[in-house]
Amino acid sequence: MTTTDLPRSVFHLAFHVRDLHEARRFYGGVLGCTEGRSTDTWVDFSLYGHQLSLHLGEPFATTNTGKVGEHMVPMPHFGLVLELPAWKVLAERLTQAGVDFVLPPQCRFAGQSGEQWTLFFRDPFGNPIEVKGFARWEQVFEH
Repeated sequence: MTTTDLPRSVFHLAFHVRDLHEARRFYGGVLGCTEGRSTDTWVDFSLYGHQLSLHLGEPFATTNTGKVGEHMVPMPHFGLVLELPAWKVLAERLTQAGVDFVLPPQCRFAGQSGEQWTLFFRDPFGNPIEVKGFARWEQVFEH
């Protein structure tokens, strides 16, 4: 993605990781994020044009209290909404990297309004991430 492709607004999320070297391996290597600024205690990444600031510290506590279909997923969590072709590429990248999915790649609401593909995983520090894919962008907020 080039700077001309960036949306007018980007989301910023800062959270804790225990090891910046491992964070660089996972976010840069496995997820393919572009690294930005950094110091001895934090590193920024572009996650599909959104800014993640990973700071040394203890990750936030989560519990499996979110319900996705019949599956319980970690709360709180953050994630992405992608167009389906980009979602499929990322799902395959995560699968090839041997990521242990909380919820493996799958389609929800097939043939219904709001049909979406989803997957859940945790980074090496336990931070939960969800990625959704939509064939039609206008379905993102449909009921």
